Order: sequence, then structure tokens, then C-alpha cells
Amino acid sequence: MAWNEPGNGDKDPWGKRGNDGPPDLDEVVRNLQRKLGGLFGGNKGGQQPSNNQSSSGGSFGLGLIAAIIFIVWLLSGIYIVEPAERGVVMRFGQFQTTTMPGPHWHFPYPIDHVEVVNVENIRSVEIGYRSAGSRPESSILSESLMLTNDENIVDLKIAGQYRVKDAAQYLFNVRASDTILRQMMESAVREVVGQSTMDFVLTEGRSEVATRTEEILQKMLDDHATGLSVTSVSMQDVQPPEQVQDAFADVVKAREDEVRQKNEAEAYANDIIPRARGQAFRIIQEAEAYKSQVVAKANGDTSRFLQVMTEYNKAPSITEERLFLDTMESVYSRTNKVMVDIDSDGNNVLYLPLDRMGNRSSSMGNNPTRVDLDSLNFPAGNSTNSSNAANDARSRGGR
Repeated sequence: MAWNEPGNGDKDPWGKRGNDGPPDLDEVVRNLQRKLGGLFGGNKGGQQPSNNQSSSGGSFGLGLIAAIIFIVWLLSGIYIVEPAERGVVMRFGQFQTTTMPGPHWHFPYPIDHVEVVNVENIRSVEIGYRSAGSRPESSILSESLMLTNDENIVDLKIAGQYRVKDAAQYLFNVRASDTILRQMMESAVREVVGQSTMDFVLTEGRSEVATRTEEILQKMLDDHATGLSVTSVSMQDVQPPEQVQDAFADVVKAREDEVRQKNEAEAYANDIIPRARGQAFRIIQEAEAYKSQVVAKANGDTSRFLQVMTEYNKAPSITEERLFLDTMESVYSRTNKVMVDIDSDGNNVLYLPLDRMGNRSSSMGNNPTRVDLDSLNFPAGNSTNSSNAANDARSRGGR
């Protein structure tokens, strides 16, 4: 309804008033109480409630509002802990318990307060340098320069990773975890480097330095009840100071050459020694075989000699002739000469084709040559002498 609507007299939205002043505050309060009373069980007939009814209806409404507020306050104590988190419950600022993953309830604020800590998140700390995303690493000489046991200086960069092991200790005993862990880690690595020589740190001792640093750092964290656990410590880089790097590079190169030459010598030794052992074994086996052969041959000759001697004792003349024939056969089997024993009283000349007989004996191998005098062409002469010679040759060839 618009103000001073035509035909409506002096009426306005705030009631019947004969002037244009502000609305009556008491009337507004009474209207509000009337509406609340009707809402919470007051007078519904538009009648003016009594003082007792008005006070009872207002008390009920305030109690209901208070109950709703109390229920909402209790429900605000419900919270959920994720699988990678732990909940630390504090009552009036004092530690009560640590809750595991899942839904939980606690007394709402200001009685209880819950701090949720991620115990699976891996955090990192760096000593001697700082890496920030894609930007290049920046060296921090105050952290990286360390003194060794032999009074030399090395430039060492090392990194570590850790996570929260005990959420309560982490919240109450550690204020700045990265700062504390960095200081403890620097102290641990300086202790290890201070007990080692420079050559050991620069060469074969890198992994051992990282391992010992991790052990000392974890012991320090446990002694101070920080609630942190070291997962890994790795050596990023270690080298001599920049002023003497060239000299140390020459030393390292010489050391590498020494190692390479030792490896080559060991490889040569591994090649020549088995070969020499194999040759020695082969010579020994050949000697054993020769020994067995000689012994077997000597035993055979001895047995044959004893057999011949037994037969000789039985018949000396026959045995001598047999030995003679065997010897002649052995000798003549290795030559191509032809011997003819003919008694010739006349002047007839016996012609033998020695060239043909030599070729024939060669084609027959090492067998003794048997001359067939009948097949030879003798010149005309004394037939008697020829026949006698032929018969004599046959008799000797058949012997």
C-alpha cells in the first residue's frame, strides 16, 4: 500500500495514525510477541493473551531454540580422518588421544579441538643447496663446505626425505620441522665427514657417508622426540673446493688409470694362467700315454723273447734258421734291391730287367719281391745254365 493513498485517508502501512511520524516501537514489539506466541502454542483466536500465557509461550520457544542450538553444537563435533592422516584430540589445549582414519566425534569447541596431521606425506630437506622448481640450484657454501679428518675441505651436497611418524610429538615437540631437521642433518653429516678422509669421501665412501648420516640423524630425532622418521638420505654431489678442482681432477684421472691398468693386468692373468694350466695338463697326459705305450711295448718284447727262448731251448737249429729268415724278410721288405744267387761256370751272361722288376716291386708295396725267372726273357745261351739258374732262383724264392 502506498503512502497517503488517495481515498484512504490518513492510513499508512504502520497502522492508523493521524500524523506522519515514525512507527510506535511498543506496537511493533507486541505484534512480534503475538506472532511468536501463535507459532509456539499461544492465543490463536486473535485474543489478547494474559500475562501467564505470554510468559509460558515465550519460555517454551526459547527452550526449543536452545535445544536446537545445543543439537547443532553437538553435531559440530563430528569429523572424519582420511587414510593418510591422524587426528590429535586436545581438550582445553591438553593432549587427549590420537584417532585413526575414519569418522569420529569429540566435544565441540571450546572443549575439544582436533588437529589433523598427514603422516604419509614425504617431505624433503636439502643441505648445501636449494632447488626451487624449474629454477637452477643455488649453492650455499656455509652449509656445503665441510672439514675432513685429514684437515681438507670438501664441497658436499646432500638431500634427505622424511615423514611424520608420531602426530602428537610432531605437534607438541616440533615448532618448525624443516628448520630443525635441516640443522640436525647438517650436524650429522658434518660428524660423519669429520671422521673420514678426503679420498674416502670423494671416491668409495659416498654411499657409506649417506648411510651413516641417516643412522645418526634418526637417532637424534628419536632422542628429541620429534615424531619424525627419515626415509632416505642421498649424496647429491661431492667435490673439492673450486680453487683446487683442477688438481684433484688430475689426481682422480690418475687413480682411474691405475684401476684400469690393474683390471687389464688381472684380465691378462685370468687368460694366460688357465691356458698354461691346460697346456701343462696336456703334456702330463701325453707323457702318461707315452709311458704306458713304452711299458706295454717292453712287456710285449719281453714276453716274445721269453717265448722264443723257450722254443730255442727245444730246437736251437730250427729256431736259428727261423730267426734268420724273419730277419731277412724284415730287412728286404724295406728295400727294392734284387739279389740273384746263381752259380755260373760258363761264359753265359744272365740278363735281368732290373728296371721292370723295381717298378713291379714298388707296385706290390713293401712285400718281398718274388722273381719269376720263367717269365723273364733271357738271351740265347746255355740252356742248362739257364735252367739251373731258374731252378736255383725258384728254390731260394720259395724258401
